[in-house]
Amino acid sequence: MRGVMLQVGIALLPGLLAYAALFGAGILVQCVLAVAFALGMEALMLWLRGQPVRPYLSDGSAVITALLFAACISPFTPWWITFIGIVFAITLAKHAFGGIGHNLFNPAMAGYAFVLLCFPAQMNLWPSSAGGLESVPGSADALSAIFVFEHADIDAISGATPLNHMKSRLGLMEMVSEIQAEPVYGFFGGRGWEWIALGFLAGGIGLLVLRIIKWHIPVSMLGGLLVTSTVFHLYDSDAYAAPLFHLFSGGTLLGAFFIATDPVTAATSPRGRLVFGTLIGLLTYLIRVWGSFPDGVAFAVLIANGTAPLIDHFTRPRVLGETRDGS
Repeated sequence: MRGVMLQVGIALLPGLLAYAALFGAGILVQCVLAVAFALGMEALMLWLRGQPVRPYLSDGSAVITALLFAACISPFTPWWITFIGIVFAITLAKHAFGGIGHNLFNPAMAGYAFVLLCFPAQMNLWPSSAGGLESVPGSADALSAIFVFEHADIDAISGATPLNHMKSRLGLMEMVSEIQAEPVYGFFGGRGWEWIALGFLAGGIGLLVLRIIKWHIPVSMLGGLLVTSTVFHLYDSDAYAAPLFHLFSGGTLLGAFFIATDPVTAATSPRGRLVFGTLIGLLTYLIRVWGSFPDGVAFAVLIANGTAPLIDHFTRPRVLGETRDGS
């Protein structure tokens, strides 16, 4: 397992490094904090459960959970929120179910959803590229936000994510074409954010080539999101953003290749993985357009995690000689 987790970590690097290059070193600080907190909580939980610490601690699963969590939060997130999210992910979402291999929900997404629901104001301060990427706050601003949390200063250098900005402006009855003419947007998604998405896409393709993950979930998730967004965009392009905007905004590509493909919490049969991925893509769009949270990937994944056993039950291949009732 250690080798697989190492390859997943390496595949995350293009997206994380693009994030740091475009929006400052705050994301790298969050990664370091999250990994340190995760390893500490993992060791504590293993000790409390009477499990051998070194073998489980070195398998890399806690590190990947931490990196995925860090990739989802704002680089301005205060350190104590990162700590709370990691504690929830490791203790309740993972070890409360029996540890790795037994958890029903993706730990990183469970921790992220928990802190997003508990601390929405602090979790929605993101680097703003409205004045161009040269105006993006530097590392000193991020460090101040993480460890000091000078709220007034952060307000001056932060803004909404492109998905949040799009959603709020559409709520004011503005047209998509008018909204995307603003400098916060790039070619497909948010200015700068689309390059981060391309970084995660490159890492995801690497995982597919190395056969670390199977194609079913990423393709079906992206297909479900693209088909649904295309239908609504064709219906009314002034009220519904284009499919490529949804593809290159938020956590779409990170979710498709690194989060939804978690083998423990996803459906396992080939047909089940297709249903599982399609469900996530559909739910992501529904939450983005009509829900309270502009991204929606984390909640879509968690809902799909809860349905994975049922999906497997109805889609697993029938053994030769087995009847429809399973006997």
